Amino acid sequence: MTQLDEMKAIMAGSSVAPLNGIGFGTWAWGNKAVWGYDPERDDGRLRDTFRQALSSGLNLVDTADSYGTGRLTGRSEELLGEFMAELPALRRSQLTVATKLAPFPWRWGRRGFDAAFEASRKRLKGQLQRVQLHWSTARYAPWQEAGLLDGLAELVLFGRVSELGLSNLGPQRLALIHNRLLERGVSLRSVQVQCSLLAPGDDQLLELIAVSRDRDVEVLAYSPLAFGVLGCPPGAEQTLPATWLRRRLFRRLLPASFELRRVMHAIAIEHGATMVQVALNWCRAMGTTPIPGLRTPNQARDVAGALQWSLSTQECQRLDAARCSCSERMPANPFQSR
Repeated sequence: MTQLDEMKAIMAGSSVAPLNGIGFGTWAWGNKAVWGYDPERDDGRLRDTFRQALSSGLNLVDTADSYGTGRLTGRSEELLGEFMAELPALRRSQLTVATKLAPFPWRWGRRGFDAAFEASRKRLKGQLQRVQLHWSTARYAPWQEAGLLDGLAELVLFGRVSELGLSNLGPQRLALIHNRLLERGVSLRSVQVQCSLLAPGDDQLLELIAVSRDRDVEVLAYSPLAFGVLGCPPGAEQTLPATWLRRRLFRRLLPASFELRRVMHAIAIEHGATMVQVALNWCRAMGTTPIPGLRTPNQARDVAGALQWSLSTQECQRLDAARCSCSERMPANPFQSR
């Protein structure tokens, strides 16, 4: 059986692999456009959310230098840095903090990320273990990527950061970059892509997971809850998010995913769990580490509850059959490469 065949078997529920853990993302921390962030209302709650996540055993935190809307760009890193500074040194040392650097057009060459890296380290108050390329420029500016990757590799080689990761890459690009980094003596720790029961591009996702497993690269699953759609019980469709973008997405995906969410709800009841935990454990059964966004302490507790149980083979089969009936999926990330 090939790696790809094995991953297809996992997706069909006929194989069980050791389950990964769960981390959490901080895209919403500072984002007004999609998540309606309000500093006066949210900052105290986000501090409590961070503390609850750590108390629940979630030790991988994902952020990015571009997270935040407009003048709030970098706000996610700032808040995370403030919250971590309040922790005892031993607890801070147990965290893996990963940030993503965006390959904006004005960032190019081997030194193109230097200023951005230092700015992220300052906002995070020096607590930074992993740097990730936010997306590949191979589709629109292939000349830009090589220099930036060399610069990121040197951050590891010179001991400025411990680990290197990628984001929004497909299997072909992953294999090429992985080989390029190995030639420089740098291993690749992780790659993150959109992965959920409503994610698009099943074949590419399966191939990416197979390629990553073959190279010992962890796959981080972002948007594992499809912006919250997968946590919405059947019959609660009238409750819509506050922001325009999420409302539009919910109106499109809720009807299309009714049968899937009905199956998720039934499985959740059988386990005395939640639909959120079902969605996360499907990602874990796929061999990925989900990194759902957290905004409240209750969300942190709910997410951590998924670590206490796992889906059976039969439940994976039920979910797979139901997801195949969905007439609509999440939109593909425009920066995703092949």
